[in-house]
Amino acid sequence: MLNIRIEKATTLKEKPDPNQLGFGNIFTDHMFIMDYEEGKGWIDPRIVPYQDVVLAPSAMVFHYGQEMFEGLKAYRTKSDEILLFRPEMNIKRTNTTNQRICIPQVNEADVLQAIKAIVEVDKDWVPSLPGTSLYIRPFIIATDPFLGVRPANMYKLMIILSPVGAYYKEGMNPVKIWVETEYVRAVKGGVGFAKTGANYAASLKAQMKAKEKGYTQVLWLDGVERKYIEEVGTMNVFFKIDGEIITPSLEGSILPGVTRDSVIQLLKDWNMKVSERKLSIDDLYLAHEEGRLEEVFGTGTAAVISPVGLLDWDGRQLTVNNGEIGPVARKLYDTITGVQCGTIEDTYNWTVKVNQ
Repeated sequence: MLNIRIEKATTLKEKPDPNQLGFGNIFTDHMFIMDYEEGKGWIDPRIVPYQDVVLAPSAMVFHYGQEMFEGLKAYRTKSDEILLFRPEMNIKRTNTTNQRICIPQVNEADVLQAIKAIVEVDKDWVPSLPGTSLYIRPFIIATDPFLGVRPANMYKLMIILSPVGAYYKEGMNPVKIWVETEYVRAVKGGVGFAKTGANYAASLKAQMKAKEKGYTQVLWLDGVERKYIEEVGTMNVFFKIDGEIITPSLEGSILPGVTRDSVIQLLKDWNMKVSERKLSIDDLYLAHEEGRLEEVFGTGTAAVISPVGLLDWDGRQLTVNNGEIGPVARKLYDTITGVQCGTIEDTYNWTVKVNQ
């Protein structure tokens, strides 16, 4: 168990209007920091006032991109409890990412303790309005002042918090998606399955192109044949065709999402046919032309469930379910958010109370 030192902020920030929350632009009063030194391990866990991080210009993170991050949320229930949703999966994925990019493993129980501790200190920042939550961003960066190419010997693990509203301004309304054919995000053998910034940097060019054309997000195809669907920029993706719900299988180039896993479990328990397998963009459009495509939706921590109303592939526009929210997407959203906020019984033991 960590012995976390706590230094409280002497001046607290004004809380934002919960009706005006965006995503990721407001930060709470405190942050968690823990250092790693080779030969000593992870040391000096502490909660301090939210502050700038001072690093040498030669810090390795700036030059070789050795960093990882995670994202999860805390929710306030009607009985004023604060719940985390499946945090153990995010922490396990932290170590999966760490292993791939040569960051030292973390003690998963210690990280859960740290998350609980920082949320408890800033619990007054957890909003209570429907659709709002406290976004939790743990991340690790390499801090050695060294310009040689090797894994670092020094790191910082930090956790910052941000009260948030809906990730997409459209909310639960169906979004428009651009199918990217020029650029690729990841390939098998790379870091596509890891939660590291390189994946997101590689996606920005296509994201900018999609935004300029009026689309909310990018749907990525595989990096080799450019034909098999992989994931949306910030979400895993599901397609309901002929009653079967299909999502791309985890083969090393897409992120194993926590919400994705939750959706698969729910669908199976609802006796719905759900498959993890390859699906080509050609077959998707053929299913639409033949009237067999029923729903498309994305899944992720930020948006939870995001229905897709339109896809554009090389100018061929595909309208899904008349641009309306489908019944499966609606049921999944209501169920998962109900569990997260404590209004639906958590029969899966997915939630963790912060004050336990």
